[in-house]
Amino acid sequence: MKLYCCNDTCSLAAHIALREAGLPCALVKVDLATKRTETGADYRALYPKGYVPALQLDDGQVIGEVPAVLQYIADQAPMSGIAPANGSVARYQLQEWLNFIGTELHMGFMPLFYPDVPPEAEAGLKERQHRRLDARLGWVAAELDQRPYLLGEHISVADFYLFTVLGWGKPAQVDIARWPALTRYRERIAARPHVRAALESEGIV
Repeated sequence: MKLYCCNDTCSLAAHIALREAGLPCALVKVDLATKRTETGADYRALYPKGYVPALQLDDGQVIGEVPAVLQYIADQAPMSGIAPANGSVARYQLQEWLNFIGTELHMGFMPLFYPDVPPEAEAGLKERQHRRLDARLGWVAAELDQRPYLLGEHISVADFYLFTVLGWGKPAQVDIARWPALTRYRERIAARPHVRAALESEGIV
């Protein structure tokens, strides 16, 4: 398999999941500005959406979108325990978390990185986004005050996604430290050997 990825993006979640699952996979870096891979190939020829992650399977098929990629990885290594069994209530709870992280947190951060917002609109946009994120992060912190991981005692691919998104706090000027539960949670996940290895590989630590 090949994981098409870019440092400091949501593809980190898939990178971590691959390491936690123990699955062999080549990492192919993508320049999101030029839509070219590190070999110079046109990324859009492989994945027309043009963003990461995209997971190319051994037979050449491609899976995109973070929730789908994460669940596929987990299902290839069920003994890793990073996703509940298909059909279980816990699996639907995992999907609930993946959708919440993707729509409410991931996309909530995105406007804070937009480079082309007119100056007269920038302050108002960022203020609204900070309020929205504060409300949602506060709710997540309250949930994580009750248990170590999103689904309870065992880590899942949803945790790798949330860990990745919370890492955008500093560049987006969102002070994650205001929620001690989120700080403890990030430290807990960052201490895992496979997570450290992924972070080091991407030059994040």
